[in-house]
Amino acid sequence: MSAERHTRRLNVTVYSPAPGLGRGGTLLADMRRDLARSGGLAWQLAVRDIRSQYRQAALGLLWAFILPLANTAAWLFIQRAGIVKLAPTDLPYPVYVFTGTVLWAIFMDAVNAPLQQTIAAKPMLAKINFPREALILSGILQALFNAAVKLAVLLAALLVLGVNPGPAVLWVPLAVAALILAGTTLGLLVTPVGILYTDVGKGLPLVLQFAMYVSPVVFPPPAGGWGAVVFALNPLTPLLLTARDLLVGSAPAQVLQSVAVSAALLVALGGLWLVYRLAMPILIERMSA
Repeated sequence: MSAERHTRRLNVTVYSPAPGLGRGGTLLADMRRDLARSGGLAWQLAVRDIRSQYRQAALGLLWAFILPLANTAAWLFIQRAGIVKLAPTDLPYPVYVFTGTVLWAIFMDAVNAPLQQTIAAKPMLAKINFPREALILSGILQALFNAAVKLAVLLAALLVLGVNPGPAVLWVPLAVAALILAGTTLGLLVTPVGILYTDVGKGLPLVLQFAMYVSPVVFPPPAGGWGAVVFALNPLTPLLLTARDLLVGSAPAQVLQSVAVSAALLVALGGLWLVYRLAMPILIERMSA
């Protein structure tokens, strides 16, 4: 009898492909509640993954900036060998390309995080009932940690190169947070499809590689032509330019554009969170079938 009473008190969660939009306010209340509940679990997942990531690497935290440093060396060789003719930059080119590649690496970490976290949690998604938002928050926390490591090395390198950002450095975390917001939004956009089709995860680096060449990462925006139009329409352009200007102590010329892009990204992230929330039961059902 006691076992029967105990069984009746168990909560049972049924995942089905039925849409949840009809619940309206209840759905939004559940999203807010689960987001609040996700903090502790997200922190534990982030700490576990960060420790695992660097504990098994002989170079440890050095891997956080080895790729940006390698990209910088490659582009310096290309520029000095005259393989590609690059437009002159307001900054010394080593400073320009190193800041750009570090900022791009931060953005890429944020893009990859939602899909990587969700795929890594596949074995427990269908077995354990926990707020799925914890996976996204965990990815954001890891992106913030990696960004802090990269920025610390970057600022030290800038001082060595004779670049003093001055008081403007206090605004750098906000500019970097905007880049992480952009990366998380893009990552959350591709996550539902990427869970079902591994081609998305494999093709994402190719897309990001192309996107780097239409962003002010290793060379400045063109002064005219179709290239100038592409750079102007790229929402990452004001975010990257603002972050770089703050890092080198220059007055940012596209602050208003950065604020407008960040506001639009927040709205988009909210909509994609809703899509992610509605898609997860369907995805979990397919993964467990």
